[in-house]
Amino acid sequence: MSEPPLKPEDLATRHGADARPTPDRERDASHSFASDAARLLKDYDCHDIRLFDVRGISPITNFILIATGTSDRQIRALGGHVTELAEKLGFERYGDDSDKASTWLALDYVEVMVHLFEPETRAHYDLEMLWGDAPEINWRRSE
Repeated sequence: MSEPPLKPEDLATRHGADARPTPDRERDASHSFASDAARLLKDYDCHDIRLFDVRGISPITNFILIATGTSDRQIRALGGHVTELAEKLGFERYGDDSDKASTWLALDYVEVMVHLFEPETRAHYDLEMLWGDAPEINWRRSE
């Protein structure tokens, strides 16, 4: 039987009341946020979810999360869920951007960049090719 989707508040509670990043915990906090965001996207039916550790490779972020949604409506809703999770964990969204048709949504949380695509747009931009040399993080839950 499949587990019900996790809600952002469930994930934030799991990290404890004081889950806000501090300089000492920033690295672990951003890794946890990125992994939790990947699991959240999986729970809401995204597919081909990939999480890259780009520390030391990218001068602007630590982790890049890429996922494919099924529609512009789903992508916008998922952007809201990820933002809610980020806020509960103390990560502010620096910015976001999307194309006119909402086939690609980019969310910038400084330490973590989230890219949500419709399938054709993801294939066109092929961000995996750009970041393919970066280590990929296993974000999946233990079975």
